[in-house]
Amino acid sequence: MERIALSALVLFVAGAAQAETQVERFYGYAYDLASGKYLYTEVYREEIEQDRWISGHTSYYAADGKRLGEKTLSFAANPYIPVYTLSLPGYGYSEGISKVGPDGVQMFKETPEKGRQTGTAAKVGNMAADSGFHSYLYDHMPELAAGQTIKFQFAVAGQLDSYAFRARKVGDIRFEGKAAIQLKVDPDSLLRYLVDPLILTYDPQTRRLLEYRGISNVINPSTGRPYNARIAYYSKPPDDAPKNLPPLD
Repeated sequence: MERIALSALVLFVAGAAQAETQVERFYGYAYDLASGKYLYTEVYREEIEQDRWISGHTSYYAADGKRLGEKTLSFAANPYIPVYTLSLPGYGYSEGISKVGPDGVQMFKETPEKGRQTGTAAKVGNMAADSGFHSYLYDHMPELAAGQTIKFQFAVAGQLDSYAFRARKVGDIRFEGKAAIQLKVDPDSLLRYLVDPLILTYDPQTRRLLEYRGISNVINPSTGRPYNARIAYYSKPPDDAPKNLPPLD
């Protein structure tokens, strides 16, 4: 009996160790997609359990160090659809997902012009939202790397709606001297002729996102619309990054 109890205890401790939460902290360096001008810095803190992204926090800082806003998210309800809030106080803007239920995804956005608006998108099995589509691509990376097209429904809180999207490999490149693959994510409908695609670079071995090109979370004050940005997740700060980067959370 003592041996059985001891074995059970060892298994329990081993299981607890495997489930231990890991915290990853890193920067994203955002550039204007057209001009290449440095725009802002993203500061990430992500909690990972058993290779699964479970929650996180991102802060956004202008190149001069001014804090622009933040995003918090949790994947407790769904691995691909986070409950999240993006807040940009300087622009009076916020958006997010307030609840993920079995039948619907409840979304909201708030602007100075229209105040708070809400909407619900019907939930389907292959749905992702916000940063959760990275987790969706992560889980389908072997198929994507092999040249398959992956389709999913993308809930967009900023539009209070969801849309059919697709992802596929479009090239093999190098990033910081290492082999990487490039994916193209765009609407799986005629909407693709009106919406610019997202171009994502991944490490095919670790499945880590290395670079993102497309619409960003931060608003361009000159246009009142989100920047089109290139956000690179370099292993060390680039030469044109601010000299005094904000601290990692």
